[in-house]
Amino acid sequence: MTNAQNVSDKVAADPVLVEIVAGTLAAIEKEVETSIGRTSRSPMIRDAHDFRAGIHDRQLRKLTGRSYSALVHPVVRDYPIETMNVGDVFFHNDVYLSEGGIGHLPDLCVTVPVFAANVETGQPEVVAFIQAFGHHDDIGGAVPGSMPSAATSVYEEGLMVPPIKLWDRGVPNESALKIMTRNSRMPDSLAADLDAECSACLAGARRLGELFDRYGVAAVEACFDAILASSTEVYRREILSQIPDGTYVWEDYAEHDGVEEPQLHRQRITLIMDSTKDVPLVIDFTGTGPQAKGPINHCGDYADGNFLKKWLAPILRNLAETPERMAQLDVNEGVVPLIEMRFPEKGTLLTPIFPAPTNARTFVILRLLGVLAGVLAKATGGRMPADQETIRYTGVYGTDFDGQPYLMREVLGGGSGGRYYADGEDTIHVVPDSRNLPTEFTEGRFPLRIERLGLALDSGGPGRYRGGCGYEKHIRVLRDAHFMSIADRSILACWGVKGGKAGKPFQVTVDPGGPDEHDVDALADAEPLKAGTVVRIRTTGGGGWGDPLDRPVDEVLRDIAWHKVSVRGAREDYGVVVLDDGTCDEAATEELRASMRAARTGEEPFFDRGPGYATLSGGAAFNEFDVL
Repeated sequence: MTNAQNVSDKVAADPVLVEIVAGTLAAIEKEVETSIGRTSRSPMIRDAHDFRAGIHDRQLRKLTGRSYSALVHPVVRDYPIETMNVGDVFFHNDVYLSEGGIGHLPDLCVTVPVFAANVETGQPEVVAFIQAFGHHDDIGGAVPGSMPSAATSVYEEGLMVPPIKLWDRGVPNESALKIMTRNSRMPDSLAADLDAECSACLAGARRLGELFDRYGVAAVEACFDAILASSTEVYRREILSQIPDGTYVWEDYAEHDGVEEPQLHRQRITLIMDSTKDVPLVIDFTGTGPQAKGPINHCGDYADGNFLKKWLAPILRNLAETPERMAQLDVNEGVVPLIEMRFPEKGTLLTPIFPAPTNARTFVILRLLGVLAGVLAKATGGRMPADQETIRYTGVYGTDFDGQPYLMREVLGGGSGGRYYADGEDTIHVVPDSRNLPTEFTEGRFPLRIERLGLALDSGGPGRYRGGCGYEKHIRVLRDAHFMSIADRSILACWGVKGGKAGKPFQVTVDPGGPDEHDVDALADAEPLKAGTVVRIRTTGGGGWGDPLDRPVDEVLRDIAWHKVSVRGAREDYGVVVLDDGTCDEAATEELRASMRAARTGEEPFFDRGPGYATLSGGAAFNEFDVL
């Protein structure tokens, strides 16, 4: 490193170097994630890929946009940058002390500082951070998997660890590791996963340090500034400009919290757009319902909502001019200066008071994605996708044929919402690169047999553009066991928009078609299963977009051939009459569609919530915010 490269703390960013730095950051992030995936042990990390990495600068700004990540803020709060050393590794999972970056205790976070030589002293100084966090098998608590559905306190959910120094100058803190593994039902998996994450982040820190050594701290940090400034300008010019100035309000709901009877747990967004201001977009959560007794709360009101800004910002990409342009846009710290978040008083679903439980906070943060999409749909005349619900945790646990305890848990996706230009996608997952567990792995490791894994017929919401289909999965247990589920949208469906209809909700059925057939509540810790019993899981379908009677007949026939829509569904949802030979009865279809259109009142709402909403609303099919 030469003095010429570091003559100033502020230098102009070389455009060629900006591209080199951006590409290097993306490569390092991918390298860290690949290393974790190949060296970890638990199915949730290694096979389901429920983890992600992030790179942050010393101003704590997220530089990469390939996946969302946690925050460095709590580490720096408790361990000032000037006290950090080469080889240090920091760890935390404490929800309330994570500044909003960790949502529930099974998400364990590892942070490694990156060092480069100071131009004046030649001594190493912190210039960036590599971070990884992921969902681990078990961190203690009342039930296997550390997600007790009836928890009323965070103390029931597992071991809470505030930011600590897990490695000191390259030496692991064996005492801390002993405490954590002792509290886990899966100690070997936990230890192996932590080792994989620490090692991967340390390797990533060395790789990033090489970038600083090669080009100089000032030059690289100038590129960081340029990358984030470019993102800010792109979102301001291309995305936020599509939102007309004004105030828009919409709300949606979680349906249950595991403790009280199902009810409408309200999440409301008032969106205020003023293109004349430096911070043009205000997202106001005032009107969000009180914190739940059960574990669906999310601690969002920390660090000025920094985590939620980056969590919600991908929804804004749907306003890009084309789908291809949408796919090009990263979400990094560049979006943060454009958004102001306003939170309600303490004691709501988004501002819970310690020690409110949070393990099922996905019900809130996933719903917020849909609430933002809904309020933007109102603002833009429907130029947003319909709703989706693409995370739920299901699993089976017991003892295997050798008498050893096991936990098979996976995060099954669902269908995404129909869009103004295309159908929704089938069986997707909001976590980047995440996937279901391979059947061969499940059957080889656990006393289970996977008898079906396919698309759930008719699950996608009808529309001119149909919602994506959810999964249908049949699991037969070969030994007595217990089934667990942490899921929402079992009553309230994924909503359709602009004439599109809601998708089918989540459903778990034990012994389908058998003498003991019964449905299991979507929040269940220990549903008993006798050896030989089949559990059928059907995940949510995405909402439909646009009038289903406008869907071309040939597309409906194609959906039937692809086993996404049934013959009955074609008739009832799309007004398409199918003959025994699989062709369309054109005259009957035209007549049926005309009669279905004639039956409409003209007062239908802009959003269709499905029949489950009336169950919880006292009979109302929609609310005041569902009409334009």
